[in-house]
Amino acid sequence: MKGLILSGGAGTRLRPITHTSAKQLVPVANKPVLFYGLEALRAAGIDDVGIVVGETRAEIEAAVGDGARFGLRVTYIPQEAPLGLAHAVLISEPYLGDSPFVMYLGDNLLKEGVTRFVERFVESGPDALILLQQVIDPSSYGIAELDPDGRVARLVEKPKEPRSDLALVGVYLFTPAVFESVKAISPSSRNELEITDAIQHMIDRGLRVESHRVTGWWKDTGKLEDMLEANRLILGTIESDVQGELRQTTLEGAVRVGAGSVLERCTVRGPAVIGERCVLRDTFIGPYTAISDGVTIEEAEIEHSIILGDSRISRLGARMTDSLIGRDCVIARSDGRPVAYRFMVGDSSQIGIL
Repeated sequence: MKGLILSGGAGTRLRPITHTSAKQLVPVANKPVLFYGLEALRAAGIDDVGIVVGETRAEIEAAVGDGARFGLRVTYIPQEAPLGLAHAVLISEPYLGDSPFVMYLGDNLLKEGVTRFVERFVESGPDALILLQQVIDPSSYGIAELDPDGRVARLVEKPKEPRSDLALVGVYLFTPAVFESVKAISPSSRNELEITDAIQHMIDRGLRVESHRVTGWWKDTGKLEDMLEANRLILGTIESDVQGELRQTTLEGAVRVGAGSVLERCTVRGPAVIGERCVLRDTFIGPYTAISDGVTIEEAEIEHSIILGDSRISRLGARMTDSLIGRDCVIARSDGRPVAYRFMVGDSSQIGIL
């Protein structure tokens, strides 16, 4: 069995962060989202993985390399444009060949990984296995409708009037039978080849499509609130590990501090993770905060936030919360007069001021 990870999307819902960075490489608990998927496939016994890449190919290749660090053999599959999940399957046929495969969306996180689902797929032998989870807003997802016996009857992509609240989780298992269906369907109104249409075509052909309900958490990290929630869930599983230097600093709960970091006159209330080569002074770090490498924070209070590498935050005057700060950013209070706000803000940014 092979793996297929989709990492070609533009990440428009996470702009401006994704103007300069692949959405699959935005870190959750200081690890790129994409890496969780790679590790999940390896844990399931899959060691051949194709990664579908788009405009951010160079960045993803630089981060993943040949896959050896994950125990994988990685092949990159270029996609000319994000033309739909089924299109990604279509262009991957030369790589996948006659192998059954797991398709994993590169910006998704599954608490329980994929091992159990791979085992069920191998044991049961369906033509496709889809994962489902109940959601509050089904019109934002691909939705599965089940018949009275629990079999998959119909799939609809982002229905305006959903007749089910069972969303397709971003992990799919297929046999090569799917290729005939992705070749048979037409682009949707979004001008994309929808994977829901391809799976529906398989059902209409009389092929066996099974479903399994996911009981643990699942997160599509395409939006800020979901990224922060995934960060919270992952941080809730960490254990303390302090490799940096603490000076008059108090740690409460599970806290990780990377090598070369210095915390002086700080309080850190976990779960929280602080990367390598960070400098924190006179600062409070609250729960569910992830600070990447090379960050400097002085006289600030931060909680439930993600701070990317080499940024500097100082003298905020109020607590920062529910925030995602990109790389090489500077957020600082000035003593200049007259008192005024001064911003340099990129496209699609959001700033809240109290």
